[in-house]
Amino acid sequence: MLRFLIACLCLIWASPVRADPSFRATSPNGKTVVEVGSSYGEATYQISYAGKPVITRSKMGFLFTNAPKFDRSLSAISHSTRSFEETWELPWGEAKSILNRYNEMTVTFQDGRGAPRQFSVTFRVYDDGVGFRYHFPDQPNLKQIAISEEMTEFNLAEDGTAWWQPAGEWNRYEYLYNRTPIREVGQAHTPMTVRTKSGLHLSFHEAALVDYSSMWLRHAGGTKFISTLSPSSRGAKVVRSAPFSTPWRTIQISDDAAGLVMSHLILNLNEPNALGDVSWVKPFKYIGIWWEMHINKSTWGSGPKHGATTENAKRYIDFAAEHGFRGVLIEGWNKGWDGDWFGGETGFDFTTAYPDFDLKAVTDYARSKGVHLVGHHETAANIANYEPQMEAAFALYENLGVDSVKTGYVADAGGARYRGADGQIVFEWHDGQEAVRHHLRVVETAARHKIAINAHEPIKDTGLRRTYPNWVSREGARGQEYNAWGNPENPPEHEVNLVFTRMLAGPMDFTPGIFAINPTQEGHRARTTIAKQLALYVTLYSPIQMAADLPEHYLANPIPFQFIKDVPVDWSETRALNGEVGDFVTIARKDRASDNWYLGAITDENARRLKVPLSFLDAGRTYKAQIYRDGPNADWDKNPLNIVFEEKTVTDKQVLDIRLAPGGGQAIRFVAQ
Repeated sequence: MLRFLIACLCLIWASPVRADPSFRATSPNGKTVVEVGSSYGEATYQISYAGKPVITRSKMGFLFTNAPKFDRSLSAISHSTRSFEETWELPWGEAKSILNRYNEMTVTFQDGRGAPRQFSVTFRVYDDGVGFRYHFPDQPNLKQIAISEEMTEFNLAEDGTAWWQPAGEWNRYEYLYNRTPIREVGQAHTPMTVRTKSGLHLSFHEAALVDYSSMWLRHAGGTKFISTLSPSSRGAKVVRSAPFSTPWRTIQISDDAAGLVMSHLILNLNEPNALGDVSWVKPFKYIGIWWEMHINKSTWGSGPKHGATTENAKRYIDFAAEHGFRGVLIEGWNKGWDGDWFGGETGFDFTTAYPDFDLKAVTDYARSKGVHLVGHHETAANIANYEPQMEAAFALYENLGVDSVKTGYVADAGGARYRGADGQIVFEWHDGQEAVRHHLRVVETAARHKIAINAHEPIKDTGLRRTYPNWVSREGARGQEYNAWGNPENPPEHEVNLVFTRMLAGPMDFTPGIFAINPTQEGHRARTTIAKQLALYVTLYSPIQMAADLPEHYLANPIPFQFIKDVPVDWSETRALNGEVGDFVTIARKDRASDNWYLGAITDENARRLKVPLSFLDAGRTYKAQIYRDGPNADWDKNPLNIVFEEKTVTDKQVLDIRLAPGGGQAIRFVAQ
């Protein structure tokens, strides 16, 4: 027995252990270093920041349904590097100019078993993080690629705290964020944000999600996570023909939470504008027939409480025209809302109105008032019903002068209906490859008709607004409507969590501006002060912002309503001035159309006092600060409507003392003098 053990050990010691040379790439500022190579037949990478490990040795590879996996027999056979720098302009956005500067390294791996097969991994190393993606070249031994799983690891070097929401559950992305130790994360959607014990802030996400399944993060013990792709009814989660590249896997890196907000990593990893002249895409504010359904004042379906009537639409249009809102959203105008429509059980008709709504008369009336109708396509995730009607529906809107559409996909996760190649209905996830393909078809079809898209119950944002600037916003998280009927409603920390998680992906149509806070529906209330509702217009970015409450509630509160009328939606600069994930944040933005600045500060359930330097203001100028702040007795629970308005003259040399009530906020307009 002893001789047998000795012989086995000799074989192990004598066997060659392949450890190929590793290749390195460094960020332009030298702080972030990526090392890529292969050992023991596995493709691996690791990342350090400021001389300390961030991601320790983590594997890369794939499982296929039609070929042996890429794992355990890989070697790095070549690499190349390059540097790149440009400044490009967003046609609309939270900033006008974006610096895109990185060092890039591409490493090619070859499978040593059987007929040769290859893939490469390209890393782009920025000052604010790292993006990497796989590329499958055209090759004789792997032409049709059926991926059952992508085996990308993220092995964190340090424990800490994570902010995350569950993936693979029934309610898509609409969950409250968990705040747990990294070791207690389950299966998470991205973006997932972490703060390590040493204070480093990281956000894990993806960029340029095109013709591929969304990535979830599965906790694999300790501080390790492994990519998991959203499922498919066909078995393989991704089916593509080579050559193609996967989406970018992204890790934003910052010394503090505010730095994550300032990162442009996701946008920079997307391709430039593919639509050409997009001057027809207009940022705007809007009101609409929406909140009244959520508070049970009216209904989407036909009947005595039908909200989308010609008469009611004209009332909203008159209000929009009087108070300077470009858009009026009207939900429930088209046939299909009656009966059990949830999950596509009934079929919506996207060109036929209910008898009490005259679409042409309403759009003509809006045009005469200088107002644009915001179209609505609720699909109930019945893609098989929607796609055959899509061209005619967008053509109708184009003919009537409707240049933006809100789409909806209300159904449980895994309940989206598609028509398979054999003509039969199959059920898919909201974030699988079929959904990714569908949303891009919608955006491209809409672009041909010069229409902008705001998707609800959507595929998550991965920065494709750079490539398709008509994809202006989307939901993809718990929005304001949960304050009307949610069980529970959104807690006071929710919007602060969004800033450092969901909002890192891109704009969100949160629909702020609720003034009738308590009650919303019977037994429900918004856990916010009125000042916080104003601050959300600055802290939660979207190029389209809704004044979500009823017109009569705004008329009853003219002073805070003035801020909603004044605040822009298109910015030339954005500064995150302070913040901690889930606790508080202060953000300042500069209007693209003037020299005015706007500030929003929000907090969780705790009252706070923040010292905010005004150094972001233009030097040498004075500003009239129009301040909307929580009153002395404000409290989201006991006194949510206590708000104070005051004015003072300020310069960039001053420091503001900002007091936030529990669940409160502060909004300031700085008018350049």
